[in-house]
Amino acid sequence: MIKEKRYRPNVAAIVLSSKYPFLCEILVANRNDIAEDAWQFPQGGIDPHESPKDALYRELLEEIGTDEIEIVAEHPDWISYDFFNKSAAKIYPFDGQKQKYFLVKLKPYAKINLNTKIPEFMEYKFIDYRNSFNIISRVKRPIYKQVLTYFKKSGYL
Repeated sequence: MIKEKRYRPNVAAIVLSSKYPFLCEILVANRNDIAEDAWQFPQGGIDPHESPKDALYRELLEEIGTDEIEIVAEHPDWISYDFFNKSAAKIYPFDGQKQKYFLVKLKPYAKINLNTKIPEFMEYKFIDYRNSFNIISRVKRPIYKQVLTYFKKSGYL
């Protein structure tokens, strides 16, 4: 009998700078709980009572210190992946995550603050989206490529 995989519901945000659409820069942040550089987009779990959009705003506030964003677009599909290491499987009773991706733009007055209640990132920067694959974590690249390609073909990037 094959065990059915369980995936943790999750949201992820591709955060555009407030200069969008004149300048197409996206935020990447370096995790503080991984020894090597682990640059990624903000993301986090969806609580049982939350909609994906509610979780998006909460996670952005928890991870980058602001929820002052405008939603530009939403990826139409949930994207699943298995956890890449055994330590994640020990933390969560799941085999991986299924993610809903949002493309969001910071409002002009939004301020990024990584010194949140439970900091997850040690630094962040805005980069040209075309250069994102040079910096983001190797394990995240296939998913990010799929999502960024969708938003590019849809005319947002």
